[in-house]
Amino acid sequence: MIAWEKALLFSLMLIVLLSAIGVVYSKHTHRQLFFKLQSLQEAGDQLEVEWGQLQLEQGAHSTHSEVERIARNKLDMIPPSAESVVFIKP
Repeated sequence: MIAWEKALLFSLMLIVLLSAIGVVYSKHTHRQLFFKLQSLQEAGDQLEVEWGQLQLEQGAHSTHSEVERIARNKLDMIPPSAESVVFIKP
């Protein structure tokens, strides 16, 4: 074999080896990113469930009867009497 053929063969083997290492590295990186994506999607799903629960809770607390109950019990508020209400004409 001629020297330049040996150099060409060595160069091709080196290129194939580096290419294989690149494939392995890229596959490894892909798997890591895929697992990270799955964990972030699970966290997002959990946040959506929590958001729905908070919206239901807010709806329950914002009803007229709930607001009135809290005003009476915790804040000692009472509705004004009819005599104390003043209507202003425009």
